[in-house]
Amino acid sequence: MNMFDLSGKVALVTGGAHSIGFALGVGLAKAGATVCFNCSNEGSRERGVAAYAKEGITVHGYVADVTDEAAVQQLVQQIAEEVGTIDILVNNAGVIKRIPMTEMSVEDFSKVIDVDLVAPFIVSKAVIPGMIAKGHGKIINICSMMSELGRETVSAYAAAKGGLKMLTRNICSEYGEANIQCNGIGPGYIATQQTAPLREPQPDGSRHPFDQFIISKTPAGRWGTTDDLVGPTVFLASDASNFVNGHILYVDGGILAYIGKQP
Repeated sequence: MNMFDLSGKVALVTGGAHSIGFALGVGLAKAGATVCFNCSNEGSRERGVAAYAKEGITVHGYVADVTDEAAVQQLVQQIAEEVGTIDILVNNAGVIKRIPMTEMSVEDFSKVIDVDLVAPFIVSKAVIPGMIAKGHGKIINICSMMSELGRETVSAYAAAKGGLKMLTRNICSEYGEANIQCNGIGPGYIATQQTAPLREPQPDGSRHPFDQFIISKTPAGRWGTTDDLVGPTVFLASDASNFVNGHILYVDGGILAYIGKQP
């Protein structure tokens, strides 16, 4: 199935040093891509490079703020000079602030919008000219179920991820003719180090209330894993998806299809 082979491709995964971004970077590398990632500081970069090395993968790690257009332009140019023109972009870097809307400052709201929406615009803008010159490109935006649904305390995140869904469709609309496919992945609730406290058994052996809530809303009956996101990412990064454009692929165990169990 060489249509899924990414050999010879250069991929940039923003925020690819840990968690979901790291898993996607490993998956792309194992499919043959040369993987680059950025992070916010040197310590994170070093830890990321070491983590990939444990997987037997040599990566190119960089420190760059994805909300700084000048820094991103420099990053993309440096990757082009040191590794090659970017073929695959995964806009993964993100942040969430769980604050009730009436208690949230404009500064906190703007910070989430900047990282989760403005940054994908900045990085996509930076890589598209190189993709046009090469005659192909793949952009994968890490969206969210909050691209479709609202929930308490995540007004900024939901607004940003809803906007990212529409940015995905608009990049498709503007640059599909240049053989650039821009799609999104909307993860469900994923078991990561950050969500571990929500999945730990209670002292009486019962599930954490939030864990119970997620399991009850997920037809698959479990949290997702970072590995569940790898196959869809490789698909959207590969020639197998050359006529898939402007689509959001929700990898959520069926949550968005499900109203919940009848009481």
